[in-house]
Amino acid sequence: MKDLPFTYDVLIAGAGPVGLFLACELRLAGVSVLVLEQAEDPGSPLKELPFGMRGLSVPTLEALYRRGILSEVSLSNVSGIHSPKTSSAPHCDNDARRPGGHFAGIQFFHDKIDVSQWQYHLPGPVATNTPTTMATLESVLATRAAAIGVEIRRGTRVQEFQQSSTEVTVHAGGEDLQGRWLVGCDGGRSVVRKSGGFEFVGTDPEFTGYSVQVEIEDPDALATGRHYTATGMFMYQKPGNISMVDFDGGAFHRTRPITIDHVQKVLRHISGVQVTVLALHQATTWTDRAFQATTYRKGRVLLAGDAAHIHSPLGGQGLNLGLGDAMNLGWKLASTIRGQAPDGLLDSYTTERHAIGAQVLDWSRAQVAIMRPSRSSRALEAIFRDLVYTTDGATYFAERVWGTRLRYDFGCGDHPLVGCSAPDFELADGTRLGEYLRGGKGVLLDFDGHSPLLEYRNLFDEQFVCIASDVKERLGVSAVLVRPDGYVAWVAAEDDESFVEAASRWFRMAR
Repeated sequence: MKDLPFTYDVLIAGAGPVGLFLACELRLAGVSVLVLEQAEDPGSPLKELPFGMRGLSVPTLEALYRRGILSEVSLSNVSGIHSPKTSSAPHCDNDARRPGGHFAGIQFFHDKIDVSQWQYHLPGPVATNTPTTMATLESVLATRAAAIGVEIRRGTRVQEFQQSSTEVTVHAGGEDLQGRWLVGCDGGRSVVRKSGGFEFVGTDPEFTGYSVQVEIEDPDALATGRHYTATGMFMYQKPGNISMVDFDGGAFHRTRPITIDHVQKVLRHISGVQVTVLALHQATTWTDRAFQATTYRKGRVLLAGDAAHIHSPLGGQGLNLGLGDAMNLGWKLASTIRGQAPDGLLDSYTTERHAIGAQVLDWSRAQVAIMRPSRSSRALEAIFRDLVYTTDGATYFAERVWGTRLRYDFGCGDHPLVGCSAPDFELADGTRLGEYLRGGKGVLLDFDGHSPLLEYRNLFDEQFVCIASDVKERLGVSAVLVRPDGYVAWVAAEDDESFVEAASRWFRMAR
């Protein structure tokens, strides 16, 4: 390995939303970052409407809010999409029968969701879900990254790398670049994952999915909406946006050009209608291949986003999963680089996020099981429809689809808030907890202002914001310790002094 001077603390392969968000998190903590992106131009029709539309889940919206960029990502100013109003809580309004989401195309509705089951939710600026486009999200994150000092090199492909116990040397764009750490955010065919020898295991595809924009001779020949058939599934939105699933074992995905004749053949096969396609404007394919790296870290190399896990886009959870990886990893890697991390902190990235990724992959596989063109799958579909139309069923599916059930297992603390996203407490002066997380530090919020932990504030100014203030709604607790990513590390129930001893240990470990 060449003896090169350290140039960057972290090299990131991939300037998609995950790589850019991670770069912002690291730079917010004072870490030097270089992002390497293979594509020279970030623009693509597949990132715009209609194919580029994505739904942002609650954890993602909370992350963007806590970093002060939620309003920039909202599509309220983007033509063609209705962005739901920011909600003071997931609730039923005058348009209560509106869909809240779906599971394999089976809709659940707001009027069936029992939000009283979400004991620790507080009103705030985060909606239950919000649409955006990949182009909008990438543009916002790239602008933010550049503004805070992240260097982005486009048209620079990572070809290979070598790592030692102290650094990683990456060969990219005809030169050698050296950093202390390398993170692969370079997609499902990740060069970093393959070159790093990460084990990637899972289930092979059952279908080829198609997303096409076409002109049809008779736009009324197909029924609009989502339809399961004896040969697959199709969803049609006039005048010519179509998604199709052909259970061919994924045989067509990335193997041949997508021609107008092929699209017409598959559409006729799946719909059973002799549709005539006059023009093919845009087309892409995808599969339900579901694979996950067995670990997200090998030495000084880490994975995030699709580089760490791939699955079908059913339900749109892939982007949210990757952004969650970035939020979880950023502060842990930065703390490690600054020498402030307790033992095992960086390894907890794999522990916490691998479990969440495995749940999402299984959620995707379960939807495929219902979509199969078989009698047993249609029977399952009927049962799931019955369940989703009940209050408990709709609430369960909302929790899973919106991400409100996400909880990390820290292996300590039995309070139900530990490991969960922190409620957005409103302080006595009208400010909110989320506002204090914008600097990327953790927060100690003591409602009574007499916790001995406040004595630590001078020692931990670099890592925590210490606040002594009452809040509008206490939710039965008297103090919370919130990690930089917004998740609750410790909780003091009212009149429970055990919090002080436990959180003091956590503070001392973080020194």
